[in-house]
Amino acid sequence: MTLKRTLLAGLSALLLSAPALSAPAWAADLDPARLTGHVKILSSDDFEGRGPDTEGERKTVAYLIEQFKSFGLQPGGDLQKDGTRAWTQDVPLARFDTEGPVAVSVTAGGKTQAWAQGEQIAIRAAQTGISRLTVKDAPIVFLGYGVTAPERNWDDFKGVDMKGKIGLVLINDPDFETGKGDFGGKAMTYYGRWTYKFEEAARRGAIGFLVIHETDPASYGWATVKNSNTNTIFDIIRAKPSEAHAPLEGWVQRDTTVGLFKAAGLDFEALKAKAQTRDFRPVELTGVTFSTDYAVRAQKIVSKNVVARKPGRKHPDETVIYTAHWDHLGVGLPDARGDKIYNGALDNSLGTASLLEISRQYAAAPAPDRSVVFLAVTAEEKGLLGSEYYAANPVYPLATTAGVINMDGGATAGPARDFTTSGDAPLTLQDDLVALGAKRGRTYSPDPRPGAGSFFRSDHFPFAKRGVPAISFGSGQDLIDGGRIKGEALARDYTTNRYHQPADEWSPSWNLAGAAQDGALLYDLGRELANSRRWPDWKAGSEFRGVRAGSADQRK
Repeated sequence: MTLKRTLLAGLSALLLSAPALSAPAWAADLDPARLTGHVKILSSDDFEGRGPDTEGERKTVAYLIEQFKSFGLQPGGDLQKDGTRAWTQDVPLARFDTEGPVAVSVTAGGKTQAWAQGEQIAIRAAQTGISRLTVKDAPIVFLGYGVTAPERNWDDFKGVDMKGKIGLVLINDPDFETGKGDFGGKAMTYYGRWTYKFEEAARRGAIGFLVIHETDPASYGWATVKNSNTNTIFDIIRAKPSEAHAPLEGWVQRDTTVGLFKAAGLDFEALKAKAQTRDFRPVELTGVTFSTDYAVRAQKIVSKNVVARKPGRKHPDETVIYTAHWDHLGVGLPDARGDKIYNGALDNSLGTASLLEISRQYAAAPAPDRSVVFLAVTAEEKGLLGSEYYAANPVYPLATTAGVINMDGGATAGPARDFTTSGDAPLTLQDDLVALGAKRGRTYSPDPRPGAGSFFRSDHFPFAKRGVPAISFGSGQDLIDGGRIKGEALARDYTTNRYHQPADEWSPSWNLAGAAQDGALLYDLGRELANSRRWPDWKAGSEFRGVRAGSADQRK
């Protein structure tokens, strides 16, 4: 529903004098019809999956700017020569595409077999600046989980020199299977992320690593891996890209890996179990070698973060930020229906629609004490690159950014009794969210899939690792209509059949009343913070607490 300006005026005195965590002064849900309208436009085939550096990006950026302007917000992006601000922040990126066929073969037991790109293997376009990657008969070494964690007395490499070799590594952490150990049990640490494993390949001087795909520890199926890794790859501009990337980065199917182990006289399951212990030692696959050959086209491009702002009334130099990524996968490999457009309706047209509608309510309401920024970032699907660039080159200082509230996805099956966040952050801002949710009769549920490592996979993370209190909101699964059984079933169905697939499309069966309800809760959270003198903080024991403390003298 939409509250009228007369009601806003009557509430303004209460709003400005309310203590922290008082009853919400703006207690209306967003309008599901308006959310639907944004989603239908942004996820339409006309926007071509909103890939960075495409016509889809240009249409998306233009649409977001048009909306922010129509609401009456101010541009909040790059500072221009005349002292005004643009609606965007330039994000320089490196773009990498494979050109022509990707030839892959493996020799095992004297016999050579070809692997098909997207079937047995998913190789990413090389990000080291080379124009062609050619590997001939490289030896393959199984490295367990590929983890070096001195603080946990854990080393999967045991001094093995990886130069000239391909590493096979398991996804997730050594204790994911058992649920107990030194890596947080089912809750993924950064060591479990595929990004860490590829970074370790570069540090080890390997030709590259292939991550072994298994659905449960990866938290998604092979279709997601294939679609995310075989199309255009982006990265930040690096002076020495080989320090961050090995030439070969890719994934390989579990069953294919089991076959390689068997050809080398090895038992995959036995070695996987051994890899869950400190006693594991790397194992070379005797008689097995890997070859590949493909061309790479590298370009430098400039993508856009879109930035709108509601200036603060009393403390305009202090900032609350709402974020959502506008991008998706663009056009890629066709699915079984022949559909090549990855529309990204839930991921993340819906989160972007929520960002727009929250900003619209801020635009209509009295100015808060602190400034509020609405940041629609690029290239999340390529490694959180838009948010990483902003956090490394902030338009508004991170030291005086009170908090970041991220929206990725949303509720499509109606209201829920609960809500969650990506990872259970040891953060007072999350406590504030829980308390405000309770005022709306809703409960907090811990991250339902801690093993998925969602804390490291959303646009709040580049802020969090720099100490800024930041959370990524998640819709609940205890649905008013159908309860937790239905909510969990729908979540599994989405992950299996639509996540990072062309089938992530808007449906007339969607009920966005839940997304509207969630958006109102996040409005409450940001509004309370923007009207307070509080500075949320990380709790004792958090790895980000010390980083934040380093800038304490800049916060009054």
